[in-house]
Amino acid sequence: MNLAWSDLLAAVAILLVLEGVLPFVNPNGTRRVFQQLSQMMDRELRVAGFIAMAAGLVLLFVVRS
Repeated sequence: MNLAWSDLLAAVAILLVLEGVLPFVNPNGTRRVFQQLSQMMDRELRVAGFIAMAAGLVLLFVVRS
């Protein structure tokens, strides 16, 4: 597998676009989500982060294979 820097930069660009959609479309909802996240325990945030990373890796594996 030969990944170029342009692939990494394209992935970061897509990430930024996707992360910007929710605040652009629904700023009040985004504010509520962040307030709820700030009240979560560290363990809950870590588990959610791990699940998101695992799902991203599985999706990447499926797409790239």
